[in-house]
Amino acid sequence: MDDQPESEFLQGQPEPSSWSQDRRLKLIDFRLRWEGRVNRSDLMNYFQISAPQATADFAKYSAAAPDNLAYDGRLKAYVRLDTFSPLYARSNSQLYLNELLAVTTNILDKEVSFIGWQPDVGVAPVPSRTFTGDTLTALLQAIREKRTLTVIYQGMNRTEPVERELSPHALAFDGMRWHARAYCHLRGKYQDFVLGRMLQVTLGEPRVVDLPDAEWNRKLQLVLAPNPALSPAAKRAIRLEYGMKDGVLQLSCRQALLYYALRRLRLEDELSEDAVSQQLTVLNRDELKPFIAQVESKASHGTRPTV
Repeated sequence: MDDQPESEFLQGQPEPSSWSQDRRLKLIDFRLRWEGRVNRSDLMNYFQISAPQATADFAKYSAAAPDNLAYDGRLKAYVRLDTFSPLYARSNSQLYLNELLAVTTNILDKEVSFIGWQPDVGVAPVPSRTFTGDTLTALLQAIREKRTLTVIYQGMNRTEPVERELSPHALAFDGMRWHARAYCHLRGKYQDFVLGRMLQVTLGEPRVVDLPDAEWNRKLQLVLAPNPALSPAAKRAIRLEYGMKDGVLQLSCRQALLYYALRRLRLEDELSEDAVSQQLTVLNRDELKPFIAQVESKASHGTRPTV
């Protein structure tokens, strides 16, 4: 039941009669994998369908994957067999954990989640970044329609907010907060602007920026490996934890997000002897040095990617 590439999930899937039935078949697959059982009532209650329709759905799923389930008369439910193999990418383990997190943190309503039973979950608290819905609405419209935004922005290095005219083209998430990637007409270059620091936004007129965002468009490869200062057992644990192949992990990263990626992984500086706090190392740091130098230059001048 290991996770598979999405293309492999597509083999042997039943042909649904409608989009609604496709959703119901995916719920059967999801509940079987993660809860070990599913019955007609699960489908009837979630989708508000009749018993005959639920029966037809199970028949279609069983015909496509007879080795995935069997009916248990004592439990009055279909149970997962040892030969189970998920049919849909919707049953991927990472998607399950993301959904579990979203339900636990009230980002997703329990009623719309595929998760029925769930384990007790604890989440380490993280301060939330606040911004208004109107800010995000205007930002999305500006990106979609290639329009400018006049923003009253509170930066880190100015006592008072400053008015900026921006041409946003993308959103970025650094693992903690959301940014707008935008051309700043005041400074004449592309920068990142934290949504929570936008005090007021006004939608402007369409305006084309001829200068491409090279740092956004350039993709870099981070080649990571366990810190060589770790013990053999610790190195093995790190390789297992990150699913490394041949002892390395490769991550694709936009140049514009390099600072955030390195900071989150605690890899801004050269390899530290403190292997407990810095468990990974960048094997291709020499290759990335020109880009890392730009990050360090911005940080030392107080003009990090977040302004």
